[in-house]
Amino acid sequence: MQPSKPLKWRHFQPDLTLLNVRWYLRYGLSYRDLEEMMMERGVKVDHTTLYRWVQAYSPELDKRCRRHLKPTSDSWWVDETYIKIKGVWKSLYRAVDSEGNTLDFMLSAKRDTKAAKRFFKKVLNASHTIEPRVITVDKNAAYPPAIAGLKKDEALPEATETRQSKYLNNTVEMNHSQYPHLFWAV
Repeated sequence: MQPSKPLKWRHFQPDLTLLNVRWYLRYGLSYRDLEEMMMERGVKVDHTTLYRWVQAYSPELDKRCRRHLKPTSDSWWVDETYIKIKGVWKSLYRAVDSEGNTLDFMLSAKRDTKAAKRFFKKVLNASHTIEPRVITVDKNAAYPPAIAGLKKDEALPEATETRQSKYLNNTVEMNHSQYPHLFWAV
């Protein structure tokens, strides 16, 4: 794949490919749903082709779109969940802002302080995020030491408030169940 023109010399038109990848990533559609939708429009494309498109082009879309994202709010909700990828359970860390926009996510083999700290560094270094005023986390014991370590390293301002509560984190918890399809392209 050429970095400058990743869709050049492909069988299908680039706008059709991008439309399908975008629909898959944004809405709760399966590959077979997309296959059926394209069939209704007179385009025969197999669900496995759609799968390959998502695997091939979603990282490139992420890289190109990230710089155009609007700045986020200064109130973050962070949570982790487990997902199975190729038969192996992984921890999926997610952060959303007060408007429900995903700040970033990260897969990790472990669910510990090192992984939490690595995730926070990733979110803090993203170009579309601003320093948080408050971070709401659940009762995971890895978060307080990770946040304390970031404050010690001066990667996170001392004034950042940390709220650790089992029930305040419902914003991101509900988001896990509402958009599970966003993570299958990982």
